[in-house]
Formats: sequence, structure tokens, C-alpha cells
Amino acid sequence: MKKQIHVVGAIIENEQNEIYCALRSPQMSLPNYWEFPGGKLEKGETPQRALRREILEEFACEILVGEKVEDTTYDYGTFIVRLETYMAKISKGTPTTLEHADAKWVPRNMLYTLDFAPADIPAVEKLTQ
Repeated sequence: MKKQIHVVGAIIENEQNEIYCALRSPQMSLPNYWEFPGGKLEKGETPQRALRREILEEFACEILVGEKVEDTTYDYGTFIVRLETYMAKISKGTPTTLEHADAKWVPRNMLYTLDFAPADIPAVEKLTQ
């Protein structure tokens, strides 16, 4: 039985229709892939609560979580990831990269230029169609 990991990602959009994308550091699993920031759900957490906690921990800002965009399950070979992505907006603070190698605001129509982790790709496709 492969390890199954349930994670959530925030598609944080600003007033310029740019989306906040984070680059996984070499120390993380799936290094050097871009992703929508987020992380693992803890026991008893809702996806929305997990996203607010993860964004606060990793980017030192607060978000409002909106509607669900995508729910994808991807088999990475050694483990399986279920990724739920939600639209979000920053409600307080400015995102600061604490754990990732890099992060940047990317125009929605340019998301396809980044090398996203496979589980994030269905959400990227939905956002850019």
C-alpha cells in the first residue's frame, strides 16, 4: 500500500490577475517544481483551515479562502497525492518566502511557462483555458 498524502493548495490571485507561485526548495520532496502554496491537512482540519495555517507558517501572511478549483489525485510512484486547490486572496500582510527557494506573482495567462509539479497541472490548465 503506497503512502497517500492529502494536501491543499492556495491559488492566491491579486488585483492584476497575477497568481502567487512558489518554487519548492532542493530540501523538499519534489524539489525544483513550482506549485500553488499550501501543504498537508492535519487530523480534523478542514481544507480551508489547513490553507490558512500553511500560508501563515510558510509565507507569513493571512488569506481568505474562496471556491474550490480542482481536486486531483496523482501517483508519483513512491506515494500518491490528493491535491485540492482553492482560490484565495491575501487579507493581511505581504507574502514572504520562508521555506521555498523562490516565489513570484505570475500573470494567469503565463502560468504554463513554469515547470509545475504534476498534481498542480490540472488546476493550471483550468486557470489558463
